[in-house]
Amino acid sequence: MSKVAIELDAFIESWKETPQNNRQIFVRLKDLLSQQPGVVFDFIPRPGVTYSLRVSHPALMERPLFAMVDVIEDQPRWLSVCFYGEMVTDPDEKGDFVPEGLLGEDAVCFDIESFQEDDVKYVEDRLMEAYRCATKS
Repeated sequence: MSKVAIELDAFIESWKETPQNNRQIFVRLKDLLSQQPGVVFDFIPRPGVTYSLRVSHPALMERPLFAMVDVIEDQPRWLSVCFYGEMVTDPDEKGDFVPEGLLGEDAVCFDIESFQEDDVKYVEDRLMEAYRCATKS
């Protein structure tokens, strides 16, 4: 098991679920991504600030990642899922445009503060859209 996988598993194990079910959402998004061929995770813990799951693919040459799932350290924790602006669509306008918000480039971020199936599915669709874009590089 890789160092990233060990750190990520330890983080998930230590995260106590809350009524908002944000731990469940994080695991669901991670599991969806881990099922995609070639996906590579990097996990950057910054205790007290964020825990960042950065998602890349070897076919993506010009950028280090195609999505970032941040766990925002708050009470309770919540998620911010970000993409490069041109890698995803936002037909329902649920995301926030963040100038230079992802490694210095324009981003679209979706904040999830509690489990709502429609919102989680919407973000999953964006993850798959970004994955398809990354693997066409």
